[in-house]
Amino acid sequence: MTVLSASVSIQRRGTTLRGRARALGFRTVAHAGEEGPASYVRDALDLLHVARIDHGIRALDDPGLVARLVRERVPLTVCPLSNVRLKVFDDIRRHPLRTMMDEGLLVTVNSDDPSYFGGYVNENFAAVQEGLGFSDENLAQLARNSFEAAFLPHADKRRLVRQVDDYVASVRA
Repeated sequence: MTVLSASVSIQRRGTTLRGRARALGFRTVAHAGEEGPASYVRDALDLLHVARIDHGIRALDDPGLVARLVRERVPLTVCPLSNVRLKVFDDIRRHPLRTMMDEGLLVTVNSDDPSYFGGYVNENFAAVQEGLGFSDENLAQLARNSFEAAFLPHADKRRLVRQVDDYVASVRA
């Protein structure tokens, strides 16, 4: 079996499995666009019909895809320290998270196998604050995004975003 036919076979199984999961009411997710090209993100949306993309940083290479992700509010769970550890970027200061936010993408900051890649969520937040110069408001927006991206009922999302806003207001006071 060639690599291409193996890839197609795996993709078909993944499509079938995700379809079954969606039929049972599950929301589906795929890793795409970290080390692979933007087309992997598009394929995850079009072929696998996922609700969220883990990573997705290479989507920036395709302006049409970025526009679609913004329009459809597809969450991208970004793992900056993992991206640096895997040499996707040689330094946190080169990470495109700020660009992603500026483009209007629904990005969140997450950890990716922290014991292997070195960095739990709080360490990823600290890294982007220090390395990218993120303000407290930038971090608060990332927190809001995480609740918008969560697979929770809408009322719970609103309540949690209000808690972030209340906390930010109390810190400013």
